[in-house]
Amino acid sequence: MTRALIIVESYFGNTRAIAEAVAAGLLDGGAEAQVVDVSQAPSTLPADLDLLVLGAPTHNRGMPTSATRAKACEQTEPGEAPHGIGGWLETTAIPASTDAAAFDTVISKGWLSGSAAKAIAKALRRHQGRETTSVRSFVVTASKGPLAGGEETDARSWGRELADSANNR
Repeated sequence: MTRALIIVESYFGNTRAIAEAVAAGLLDGGAEAQVVDVSQAPSTLPADLDLLVLGAPTHNRGMPTSATRAKACEQTEPGEAPHGIGGWLETTAIPASTDAAAFDTVISKGWLSGSAAKAIAKALRRHQGRETTSVRSFVVTASKGPLAGGEETDARSWGRELADSANNR
């Protein structure tokens, strides 16, 4: 059975909702899937992990930074901004046998809005020397959300596609 781990960075719950929908799709496709917040992500991944899916909201056309993370945390709850996907990628080794995929939430799709998912894919190449198998964006209606209509359904379908692809390898 395909084992998948989804690591997500989320501030208003929208990116987390997409991660949960992707996990449901992976389960539909016969994979075992677990969603973990980046602050709880393991520093060492199991050697038998088949698929790693990384997700984050798009901030300033890319991945959240310490500054944008602090601003988002001010709007959610007091306290220090958590460690993000970018920092986690710099400090964690991904097993060579593990495929990777990335997603983000964006206010609109297009080159002007940028993409955290594309930034995650670039960081995977830079820090891990690997390509992502799939990169997707899901739309929110405003910076705090909610998700645009149909996005959770699309995320679940993408999860099934990821499971099918992993099962065929």
